[in-house]
Amino acid sequence: MTTFSETFANTADFKTVLTDKTGEAFVREGFDATWGKVNVSDRPDLADFQCNGALAVAKQAKANPREVATKITAHLTGDTAIKSLEIAGPGFLNFVLSDSALSDRANALSADERLGAPVVETKRKVIIDYGGPNVAKPMHVGHLRTAVIGESLKRIMRFMGDEVIGDAHFGDWGYQMGLLITAVSDEQPDLPYFDETFDGEYPVHSPVLLSDLERLYPFASNKGKENAEYRDRARKATRELQDGRKGYRALWQHFVDVSKTSLKEDYRILGVEFDLWNGESDADPFVAPMIEELKAKGLLETDQGAEIIRVAREDDKAEIPPLLVVSSEGSAMYGTTDLATIKQRREEECPDLILYAVDQRQSNHFTQVFRAAYLAGYASEGQLEHIANGTVNGTDGKPFKTREGGVLKLGDLLAQANSAASVRLHEAGLGKGLSDEDFNKTTWQIAVSAIKFAELSNHRLTNYVFDLDRFMVFEGKTGPYLMYQAVRMKSILRKAVEQGVSAGEIIVTEAAERELVLLLDGFEAALKETYLKRAPNILADHVYRLAQTFSKFYAACPVLIADTDAQKSSRLALVKLTLAQLEKGLDLMGLTAPEVM
Repeated sequence: MTTFSETFANTADFKTVLTDKTGEAFVREGFDATWGKVNVSDRPDLADFQCNGALAVAKQAKANPREVATKITAHLTGDTAIKSLEIAGPGFLNFVLSDSALSDRANALSADERLGAPVVETKRKVIIDYGGPNVAKPMHVGHLRTAVIGESLKRIMRFMGDEVIGDAHFGDWGYQMGLLITAVSDEQPDLPYFDETFDGEYPVHSPVLLSDLERLYPFASNKGKENAEYRDRARKATRELQDGRKGYRALWQHFVDVSKTSLKEDYRILGVEFDLWNGESDADPFVAPMIEELKAKGLLETDQGAEIIRVAREDDKAEIPPLLVVSSEGSAMYGTTDLATIKQRREEECPDLILYAVDQRQSNHFTQVFRAAYLAGYASEGQLEHIANGTVNGTDGKPFKTREGGVLKLGDLLAQANSAASVRLHEAGLGKGLSDEDFNKTTWQIAVSAIKFAELSNHRLTNYVFDLDRFMVFEGKTGPYLMYQAVRMKSILRKAVEQGVSAGEIIVTEAAERELVLLLDGFEAALKETYLKRAPNILADHVYRLAQTFSKFYAACPVLIADTDAQKSSRLALVKLTLAQLEKGLDLMGLTAPEVM
């Protein structure tokens, strides 16, 4: 695994600095520098940071761990950044930093436009595939995770220096398109799209609305399952569409445009943006030449009339079936399109890394496709990653459904959340002075924060329970709580302007100030770990603890009514710094806090 120091430009957070210094001390005693690794203390009441390396070294060297620890501390005495360094228990090193070191770090963070955030050493070009919406199918709650996780990862990796492209990977090709064409032709047979002799201009406006597509698709899908003649007609329409029949292509474009318009609105509300809206159709021109290339490379094998690629490996602990490339009927399969998409991306974008934010239930599929891509030379080992996620469940622990038992549309979920946010604001007595327009904007910000933070605060592999009532409260680990704390900070800054108080040099003296600065210093480590583990919940946890720690600071350390002007300016600067880091963290999760509430 790549280490932090190999991946990121070295910055000056306390953990890194103390690790470097302690590592040097271990080297002076003849030990490896890695034993000097320093971590945030799990007993903050006793120390700020701790190092356990002396115990491991002593065991290896058959020495007394406290004697080893004593020798290490001798090399660290006299450092003004360290207020105290004590040996605890059998040989733990407990570091407490000086107030002056904390003050210096806080002022450095205030002056840093990146607020302590690291930058990758080597910039990579990354494609994140995190959409997967389909033509004629409204997004449902199951699309929420991929959209929210993918968007956050895109923002985080881009902020940390990578060139990142977000691709919706639109489902706009295949048999379902033939079903829709057949259904529309039966319902509106006189449309010019079905007249093979028509040589005029096709209508600019779509003959079907999204509501028509939502109605027609399940009808046609069920009929295709029950009626062989209808199924054959749909397959024929699919073939003719893919072969380029002009009328079908024009009608298909209407399907795509109508669907995208609705999908983009849901994504806009969620704060999700794509750089590319490439669909499965964009990879279709690559399929036929790719199949010929796979044959030429000797990778395709005929099996019961189908063409497959064997991807199993000797060290597999579970059976990995072959990738089905061409069916016995001669059709390219779902995995074939995914493989062709990898080839397309390599030729058009030449990425160093492709991440797929997709349900973990497709892990076997991606194992097959990735291995086939490696065999074909379309990617190198490690260039393709499945960023898997669990399911969104109802309070019954089963995949989230409506009261009627159907899958809840994402648009309906967002509307419910917006309504609930309005109720919560009124109950809390908030938003009274806002205009109707600003109140509506605020309710959407609260609603989206509730939904997205609930998602991002869970590890992506966790199956979590969707409980809108619990997510919508202004207390605890919720999106609305973060919004409230951000608005509180903004209010303090506005009052400071009114009172003529300006931010100045940060001088740390109080315990609550120390705790806040130590957490602000942890932004770098949180981002590093989030980046390497592809786990936005780590950043979400940092942002929540930052808001929580600010609340304690605000209660313990009066800002605008502090005893001296220097205290006022110092604490105001801390408020300003905390808000800046909080808002940056929110932005990296795709959230925006209101100005007032």
